[in-house]
Amino acid sequence: MTDVTTLILEPGTDVPNNPDLPVVILRGGMAGLDAGAIRARIEANGWGGTWTWTVFDYHHYHPDAHEALCVASGEAELTLGGPEGEVVTVRAGDCLILPAGTGHKLNASSDDFRICGAYPPGQEDFETRRAEEGIGDSRARIAEVALPKTDPTTGEASPLLQHWR
Repeated sequence: MTDVTTLILEPGTDVPNNPDLPVVILRGGMAGLDAGAIRARIEANGWGGTWTWTVFDYHHYHPDAHEALCVASGEAELTLGGPEGEVVTVRAGDCLILPAGTGHKLNASSDDFRICGAYPPGQEDFETRRAEEGIGDSRARIAEVALPKTDPTTGEASPLLQHWR
């Protein structure tokens, strides 16, 4: 069973975060699936631009795209929300859905840590901004990012759109 929680992140001095949408955390949202199966499910559910790798080890965000991150193997400690943010531990099967503007950074991970990323349709060609680059016009750009029509883990509106309105 998937445990769904949300995390509201305040605007930071180095990353904007999202003023309207929370991070959605689905514990066990892709439990028992390897990277190939995770990517196939996400793509079947209408999200694209999939990849398997890790998370950058510096604070960064995307002002023009929402991002799904689903752990394929191992575990990691991430900071969400920029340098002043929240530390979250993720394990194989867990998924994070980050609204546009959410800072994220890898702090530490197991040797076998791999994570799959994906983006809603039309948001696959995104910009990555490092925290030290400043916020600039990011807040205005975040406000223009369209909500996805489906949850990348289920292909339905819920659970994501129960929390993003």
